[in-house]
Amino acid sequence: MNALESVSEHCPYCGEPIELLLDLSAGDDEYVEDCEVCCRPMTVALSFDEEFGVTARVYAENDAF
Repeated sequence: MNALESVSEHCPYCGEPIELLLDLSAGDDEYVEDCEVCCRPMTVALSFDEEFGVTARVYAENDAF
């Protein structure tokens, strides 16, 4: 498995498509990244499953996960 993977998501604030470069070497992870378009902070949650692979979820700072 590659340690880096690129995925397309949409910003939870402005709705614009964004490209995220995910570091898969740490396994499950959660971090804050600014939107490339509107610069607002969004939370990126990564989870890894042997059967389904990597799942990335992007949500606004005040959204419940």
